[in-house]
Amino acid sequence: MTPTRPINAIKSRRIVTPSGVVDGCVIFEKGKIVAIVNSGEMDSDREKEFDREMEDVGDWVVMPGLVDSHVHINEPGRTEWEGFRAATQAAAAGGVTTLVDMPLNSSPVTTSVEALEQKLEAAKDQLFVDCGFYGGLVPDNQDHLEALIERGVLGIKAFLIDSGIDEFRPVGKDELQLAMPILARHGVHLLVHAELPTNSSTPAVVDVRSPAQFARSRPAEWEANAIDLLVALCLVHSCPVHIVHLAASVCLEKLHDARASGLPITVETCPHYLYFDLDSISDGSTIHKCAPPIRDRENAEALWQGLVDGQIDFVVSDHSPSLPALKCLDEGNFSKAWGGISSLQLGLSVVWTLAQRRGYTIEDVTRWMCTHPARFLGLESSKGSIAPGLDADLVVFNPDATKEVRTDELFSRHKLTPYTGHMLSGEVKITFLGGHRVYEDHSFSDAPRGSILLRHDD
Repeated sequence: MTPTRPINAIKSRRIVTPSGVVDGCVIFEKGKIVAIVNSGEMDSDREKEFDREMEDVGDWVVMPGLVDSHVHINEPGRTEWEGFRAATQAAAAGGVTTLVDMPLNSSPVTTSVEALEQKLEAAKDQLFVDCGFYGGLVPDNQDHLEALIERGVLGIKAFLIDSGIDEFRPVGKDELQLAMPILARHGVHLLVHAELPTNSSTPAVVDVRSPAQFARSRPAEWEANAIDLLVALCLVHSCPVHIVHLAASVCLEKLHDARASGLPITVETCPHYLYFDLDSISDGSTIHKCAPPIRDRENAEALWQGLVDGQIDFVVSDHSPSLPALKCLDEGNFSKAWGGISSLQLGLSVVWTLAQRRGYTIEDVTRWMCTHPARFLGLESSKGSIAPGLDADLVVFNPDATKEVRTDELFSRHKLTPYTGHMLSGEVKITFLGGHRVYEDHSFSDAPRGSILLRHDD
């Protein structure tokens, strides 16, 4: 990054605050926001009083840094898939200032404190944004959960179906019943990949080139089955349950009823389930493969409405990159290809593209991608909003820009995403982490400034 003078304040006609969009100035020092001053109050005497170096970004939006609570970084062990440096640079370029790393697809998987310590060591001096970690629930590791929680993981992740990683095996009702009381005691979320096949066998590997056929092979019924089980267990154990990457809109009514009854259940979806649909995916286009699968346009619109209505709490990336060969692009076989979408850098623009078409505002997007995921993680006292006392994690965003997604402007290790060639609205211009400029104009700060975030019981 070209050296720039240090600043202590950002002036904008559009600052997104909890009380609305204001024309004014965000003042910060020692990494924290100290004031938001309306433009009418910021005369020359007031500027001298604050004695700040100020940057005026005009009509560009100043919003909180995004909080992405669902990211697969894959280091250590599968760093050739991604890695902390590449992932956190992509995050910064996309306006994400806080992310949480999933316990797979690294090797070892994060199912013990020993494995977590390897993660923490690998992350040191590589983070361009702040990073937390989840632990994992697999068969026979219930005895490790307490120690993982005490060491500071922000939640525990489980699969009810094959994860694609041999070391991270799925769990069933028995394992969940052992784990949930432990998590409930600490108030820690159980995050669940909620697909539960109708029978006990996993689908056979066949030659599937049709995205619709692939979607039928993992039907919405599987998501509904899983949610039925989780609601029943949540009713017994009062364990906070979080449904990751909801793809089937038919589950929204079940989730609404469970939440209305007072159960501590939250739910997320991802940009790709809102943006893509089966009609937009060509046969053999395995770059779109993810699990659960992308479904039809009616389903995508129902998910969007669920987000607007508050039935879906927030939107996060489920950034899940891999080696290009694992996507089987030449073969085009959905059954064999790795299931994951790489999109960490693009989520804000994808969601803003959809939101503005529907008449929603940057304030709405801020709730869905900053404020609500920060609250889910228990970080609302430091992240997710522009308010005095919170971290000066800020994004300067041009909502009026329109840009084509180009691989030469992507910072993930592998420039492989289904959004390539799509025209998206909005562009991240500058990202600040703790008041320090970590990204601007396709370049980064010379030194990583991100911190490791660990949870501690009150």
